[in-house]
Amino acid sequence: MITGSAAAAEAWGRPWRQGWREAEVLVLLAGTDTAAVPGISAAGATPASRRRTAAADAELLLLGPAAELPHALPPLPAGVSPALISHVVLRELGLVPLLVDLGCPVAPAVPHLRLPGPAGAGPARCLSGGAALDPGRLEALLALGQRWGERLAPGRPLVLAECVPGGTSTALAVLTGLGVAADGLVSGSLRHPDHGRKAALVARGLAAAGQAVAGAGDRADAGRVAAAVGDPMQPLAAALVLAAAAAGRSVLLAGGSQMAAVLALALALAPPSLRPAVAAAAAVGTTAWVAHEAGSDLALLLQRIGARWGVDPLAFAADLRFPDPCHPALAAYERGYVKEGVGAGGLALLWQLSGRSAPALARLCDQACATLLGPPPPTVR
Repeated sequence: MITGSAAAAEAWGRPWRQGWREAEVLVLLAGTDTAAVPGISAAGATPASRRRTAAADAELLLLGPAAELPHALPPLPAGVSPALISHVVLRELGLVPLLVDLGCPVAPAVPHLRLPGPAGAGPARCLSGGAALDPGRLEALLALGQRWGERLAPGRPLVLAECVPGGTSTALAVLTGLGVAADGLVSGSLRHPDHGRKAALVARGLAAAGQAVAGAGDRADAGRVAAAVGDPMQPLAAALVLAAAAAGRSVLLAGGSQMAAVLALALALAPPSLRPAVAAAAAVGTTAWVAHEAGSDLALLLQRIGARWGVDPLAFAADLRFPDPCHPALAAYERGYVKEGVGAGGLALLWQLSGRSAPALARLCDQACATLLGPPPPTVR
């Protein structure tokens, strides 16, 4: 456990251990022009390759490593897409995710739901301009999340995952705009998070947005922050969390810093009377590589989110690790590459909640990685 009390963790985990087979898995795919800023993301080695990251990850997630993927996975500095981990978990647990395209630059060539109208109107603008989302689009995403949340089957736990290249930068921006001191705490796909570059980008965006984002003391202010410097995934996910909390439904926010920002936005949008229910219903589930990263601090970030809205956030790190011997692309996770994405940490946690062991998942991921990339070269002795 990263943050939260033992009693809260037990209460939250009970419906998952009993009902993981009924879990609904929603994967939100989105884009932001922030991902094109040089040096801001490693979710693809170049800005051009990051345009197809969400599509390629979605295809790997659904089709698996043995299939011919319609879009080639973008080259990474090291490692392999975390969609591989998520695919293995979903395959072995017999769960089928719903993929939702909120306006990606490249649409995935697998079954998915593409949002029509303003809600799915392409990637967000770069956060540095202070006008990332049109206000009408923000309201459409919030309304859609609320409707979906109200229509979810009662009693079934919900896994929310994301794939948004550049999304840790928009996470930092939204957190900062909401009044959370997040500089230096947010992780990212780079091996060593470039906190200075991200902070400068966020400062430009908030300055361009002007006084509209100052304070974030009520729902309207929180919405203006998300529209000014956020991405499309955040308001839709936050509204889903609010609706689930109001219905007493358990939510697993499968991710790291980006899902911490979703939780913060949900708390900022919630009336004060609903905030304790949000904190009790929604837990962040991430990987050990994010939780123990020397260059960020998710635990402190969540503590500051809790202090901002008077709650005690709940967060867990999955036990999944890739010790030697394993495929070199997986060993890269242990050296600080990739770390998280496409729900990998939360789904690895769901694997454990189902009663399975982390070493067993590591072995299956190793086999899947060899299928995707080919067996590793023999060790020279």
